[in-house]
Amino acid sequence: MEKTLPRIFRDTAKKYPQISAQMSRFGDGHFEPTSYEQAWSNIRFFGAGLLSIGVERGEHIGLISDNRKEWLQADMGLLSIGAVDVPRGCDATISDLEYILSFAETKIIIVENKSQIKKIISIKEKLPLVNTFIAFEEQEQDSFKLCEEAGIKLLSFDEIISMGMEFDKNNPGKIDEEINKGNWDDLASIIFTSGTTGQPKGVMLSHGNFISQLEDIDERIWLNPGDRGLLVLPVWHAFERSVEYVVFSQAATLCYSKPIGSILLQDLQTLNPQVLPAVPRVFEAVYDGIYKKMRKTGGIVLKLFNFFVSVALFHSKLDRVLFDRTTRFGMDKRWLQWPAFVLPWLILYPIKLLGGAIIFRKIRKMLGNNFRGAVAGGGALPPAIDKFFWAIGVKLVEGYGLTETAPIVAVRPFNRPVLGNVGAPIRELAVKIVDPNTGKELKRGKKGTLLIKGPTVMKGYYRQPEMTARVIDENGWFNTGDLARLTANGEIVLCGRIKDTIVQLGGENVEPVPLEMKIQESRYIKTAVVVGQDQRYLGALIVPEQQEIEQFAMEAKLTYKNYETLAKSPEIKRLLEGEVSQKVSAKTGFKSYERINKITVIPKEFEVGVELSAKQEIRRYKINELYAAEIKKLFKD
Repeated sequence: MEKTLPRIFRDTAKKYPQISAQMSRFGDGHFEPTSYEQAWSNIRFFGAGLLSIGVERGEHIGLISDNRKEWLQADMGLLSIGAVDVPRGCDATISDLEYILSFAETKIIIVENKSQIKKIISIKEKLPLVNTFIAFEEQEQDSFKLCEEAGIKLLSFDEIISMGMEFDKNNPGKIDEEINKGNWDDLASIIFTSGTTGQPKGVMLSHGNFISQLEDIDERIWLNPGDRGLLVLPVWHAFERSVEYVVFSQAATLCYSKPIGSILLQDLQTLNPQVLPAVPRVFEAVYDGIYKKMRKTGGIVLKLFNFFVSVALFHSKLDRVLFDRTTRFGMDKRWLQWPAFVLPWLILYPIKLLGGAIIFRKIRKMLGNNFRGAVAGGGALPPAIDKFFWAIGVKLVEGYGLTETAPIVAVRPFNRPVLGNVGAPIRELAVKIVDPNTGKELKRGKKGTLLIKGPTVMKGYYRQPEMTARVIDENGWFNTGDLARLTANGEIVLCGRIKDTIVQLGGENVEPVPLEMKIQESRYIKTAVVVGQDQRYLGALIVPEQQEIEQFAMEAKLTYKNYETLAKSPEIKRLLEGEVSQKVSAKTGFKSYERINKITVIPKEFEVGVELSAKQEIRRYKINELYAAEIKKLFKD
């Protein structure tokens, strides 16, 4: 395999010039293709255009945009000449941009639109090095005036490509010479983490970090030339970056959509993709949408749906046990269970097939006719969601990684997934579980800190050698900060984040994520955050599912002024308390000290950039700051 990302793209373009590299969505819902030949031409000339304005190898270039075809073309173009991208999405706050762009010492910033131009100009005094914008969208005269007043040159994406064509004509072979100079270990990107635990850190990732994972991943998540991957993730994040590289390394097509239910479902029908990579919340939204639709339909249809789902869930459980597709920590003799499991498996099989024919087939059709599977990453996939899609015959595999590992560590393969884990580490990596206190390696099945070693591990945190030394030891082992266990077959089972672990006054250690995922199975609860550090018991902040709460109020004939007063009413609090106590109990497998004693209701949905990261993960340190008063009341005697 080639030593740099642009050269991999070049190889694909040479082999499959007329296959669509990208499909771009327009406002009316139609898509327009860009062939690999055309995309590579734009990449090459964009790189040449950057050379023409004096960009040097190793220079840091800001890239502030959401997912679109120009993003990949501009990024591959700057990587072609050895420059380094410093990416972020359009939802980046002004304070984030100030910190990231100043800390990374960027002079040139590629921006999507006028909004990003205005944000950056508003902090120009904090960014004295910035002298050039390159805009993806065409700008009006007032943008040029704003930039002129700020002392910044404004160019368009198309202008840079035109300049690159002229440069190539006057300097034949120069751009190709630069492309061929690139090395495996060259820095490709400085990705600043989304800040779930505090100040963002600049993760330095090389071309080799990204490329190291491709060979194994291309076997687990396989695509044929011309197949389609539907992309909805934030493109600046390492997960989406690796997804794009997996797609184009297999000569498949990158199709850009949005993680909005109505748009996503429409695009699935229009494009008929083979693969959908997304964060767990996207699949939760699909799951919730299916159940809401069934409840709204009601009657015999709802009863049939619930019956067939319950049969399919039970049959799938039997199937996984019989055919060794469930997580195990010891080499038990599964064949001894066959006599007890085979008969119910045989009895339920035709009922499951019937459910598939009259109910589940319609759900699967929503994903298109060519759908091969979905990949959940960037957060923990709730077990209920995992089991549901498995039961109805939709292949949904879970992966795991971190920005610091470029990011893929493990993913279940499409051809033989095993429930209850995130798959075995990709073969380029070594992993081990160690005691968090002593650092001693633990046996398989024991819970401890997950360490990783291999070519995907980052070069370090930009300009933060001391912080780098705290997470990568002298032997190259990276401390993920995650608690995990290794199965008998070497797969990884995640158990939570060390920093998230709640230590109670009695010394009990509680991992909040499994509790939160269980609570969020309730149709009435959108988000749950478990708290209780240094307390005698646990509490939870509960964000209700507004539509379901309002439906409940209508059926119960509750009167209220507005949604906020309804959400905070005694009736709704009692409803939610009942849901929480039902979900987290001894019957559902939780210990007594894991029970939730008190809740407080938060009527406002959590927002990306406030309570949530770009991947829609809970920013716990922010929750503790923003809701300090509410948390204090939970533990007030």
